[in-house]
Amino acid sequence: MSVNFPLFLVIATAITGLIWLVEIFYLRPRRQAAADQAKSKIKDDAKSEEAIGKILAEPIYVEYSVSFFPVLLIVLVLRSFIAEPFQIPTGSMIPTLKVGDFIVVNKYAYGIRLPVIGTKIFDVDEPKNGDVMVFIPPHEDQYFIKRVVGIPGDRVRYEDKVLFINGVEQAQKFVAKIPPNRPRYVVYEETLGGANHLIHKNNFRDTRAYEWVIPEGQYFMMGDNRDQSSDSRYWGLASEENIVGKAFAVWLHKEPGLHFPDFSHNGWIE
Repeated sequence: MSVNFPLFLVIATAITGLIWLVEIFYLRPRRQAAADQAKSKIKDDAKSEEAIGKILAEPIYVEYSVSFFPVLLIVLVLRSFIAEPFQIPTGSMIPTLKVGDFIVVNKYAYGIRLPVIGTKIFDVDEPKNGDVMVFIPPHEDQYFIKRVVGIPGDRVRYEDKVLFINGVEQAQKFVAKIPPNRPRYVVYEETLGGANHLIHKNNFRDTRAYEWVIPEGQYFMMGDNRDQSSDSRYWGLASEENIVGKAFAVWLHKEPGLHFPDFSHNGWIE
């Protein structure tokens, strides 16, 4: 069972913030009034100072809430409206993203959204073909990351492992066979949306043609590891309301298992 971290963060921030407000406007004045009253009754300065210190002391739950609230609030604002880290769990975006890559996602690239409920409150830009985007797919309540290959109004055709958008072939240039003698996959450089990126395809031909027309508010998503990707070809389109943000950088990499993280793959995402 996965933890809904955004919801947890919102609830924790709200609770600690409420306790902080109650402390400022109610609990602290009450303790101060009780301390003033005790000071007037106790003549011994030493006893008075000790008693007043106990009266003014914050309860442990208040102390923790006051300490954690600003930290939680900063994390909530940064994570919800500016940038959020993710780790790549599968190989569907190889060679652009490797399993174990830690990426940074721009949360405001496609508009400002409220945390948890995802309602857009401010428009910034729209996804473009070629963008690497994080979103929630229609068939699973978890984050996916794929490349945008079809925006609203596009007619997308996939034939013999080549993309055609609105009848225009998206150029692919051969790069390498890996391994060269008995290749398991072939690397191509694909031009999509005016930008170049690498893709992987296997050796087996598939001459069948598939075609989709992308309706308003929907996006066609594909992995760069074309024959090893669960994407819009199988489970449908990504909805505009379930967009999380635009992936723009790899900042850390960790191989699965007992390996130390390193910066061998950090850089901008193309």
